[in-house]
Amino acid sequence: MPVFQTLRSLAAGALGALCAAAALLPAGPAAAQEMPPEERALLRAEVRRYLLEHPEVVMEALRTLEQRRREQAAQADGHLVRANADALFNDGYSYVAGNPEGDVTVVEFLDYNCGYCKRAHGEVKKLLETDPNVRLIIKEFPILGPGSTVAAQAALAALEQDGGSRYLAFSDALMRHRGALDEEAVWRIAEEVGLDVRRLRDDAASRRVRERVRANHDLARALRIEGTPTFVVGDQLVRGYVPLEQLRQRIEKARADKG
Repeated sequence: MPVFQTLRSLAAGALGALCAAAALLPAGPAAAQEMPPEERALLRAEVRRYLLEHPEVVMEALRTLEQRRREQAAQADGHLVRANADALFNDGYSYVAGNPEGDVTVVEFLDYNCGYCKRAHGEVKKLLETDPNVRLIIKEFPILGPGSTVAAQAALAALEQDGGSRYLAFSDALMRHRGALDEEAVWRIAEEVGLDVRRLRDDAASRRVRERVRANHDLARALRIEGTPTFVVGDQLVRGYVPLEQLRQRIEKARADKG
């Protein structure tokens, strides 16, 4: 929905709610219902006139409404995260970067063909370099076509070689690749970082790896995640790209919430 239509809809709703509420103020709900229809109509018209002459009241109501909606969304997100905590934080196969014993866990759902994921990649690296108490879990969540799926399966398969020691270099190279990733590019990058490409191809196509990608999709669906990047910070969802400083603020809030 265009921004103008959204604002107009919110304004109409707020105006209607304010008019209805104001109509009840003089004598309470019971008295308002006893008021003759003509008087109610006059009162509502007067309230409407006042609001139109003082639009700052409407804007204040809109800000309050939006704040309440954000709070409700945060509460709903917190419930979803807690309900899916085991799959998020302890699935047994996702790569864990940063400090495995960190006091705040950040989960990133990413697609290797996602431009905003590539933009966030460097900032997430800076985050780990500057905050030694962050535990980062990477969830491959391919949503941008076959090339994304191949890259995700290859990255997960890389965890099965040499104890996963080349995963981070491979994931980083996939993120730094310019242009769309296709199969040819994925296998070429794998060879460049020293992976056994023949084995990687077999593992990437295996049922266990495909099921892990499917599990990530199921988890994203349960969390109502529809795009990348999406971050889980503590028990809150951050949908879409955010600058490093905002991510740090979310992490500090998660720390404060833990007490």
